[in-house]
Amino acid sequence: MRMRRKPWARPELDASEVYIKNPHDYYENWQSAFDKEQPLVMELGCGKGGFISQKAFMHPEKNFIAFDIKSEVLAIAKRNIEAVYGSTHCPNVKITAFDIERIPLVVSPKDTVEEIYINFCNPWPKDRHKKRRLTHTRQLNNYKTFLKPGGKIFFKTDDDELFCESLDYFKEAGFEIEFITYDMAENPLPENIVTEHEKMFTRQGIKIKGLIAVNKG
Repeated sequence: MRMRRKPWARPELDASEVYIKNPHDYYENWQSAFDKEQPLVMELGCGKGGFISQKAFMHPEKNFIAFDIKSEVLAIAKRNIEAVYGSTHCPNVKITAFDIERIPLVVSPKDTVEEIYINFCNPWPKDRHKKRRLTHTRQLNNYKTFLKPGGKIFFKTDDDELFCESLDYFKEAGFEIEFITYDMAENPLPENIVTEHEKMFTRQGIKIKGLIAVNKG
């Protein structure tokens, strides 16, 4: 996501308890970032926080950590999270800036994750770039180091090619498809949260695809 540089973004993030400035500090102990230990859920590529703010607020019994690479977009996510909670204290949700391709550097096998959400990630359509996809086999194998056996990945996209090829990626990485839909408007994912991107693409007449994949170990 391209955004203009926002001089206020980094200072505002650094002053917020929602933001994790140094994710390396929590390697092997992400639960310590939260008020109490609860099942851990992750969003990869959270953007402006439209999904994570609502999902975390709906599920106070779980802890949520959301990753994105740009501090500018995370600053907006931070504001959206605080707006949903109505407070600067949001006990079960954290956001951090990090390159998801290198996520094993900050999340260890001891940081057991129960669910991962990937919403409208970059489709990287050129062949030479496809390994950068968040659903590529290489990435899925990275997630399996901390996603518990039986843990689930929830994936949504507007991109037909990405979705089709991701089905092969999940199979190659040893996941089982538990649920699949080629039109979220008619057959949505359970407890679907309609994001900003989802609304935009739906207005354009583009069908949203989605699936739930289970880590078979």
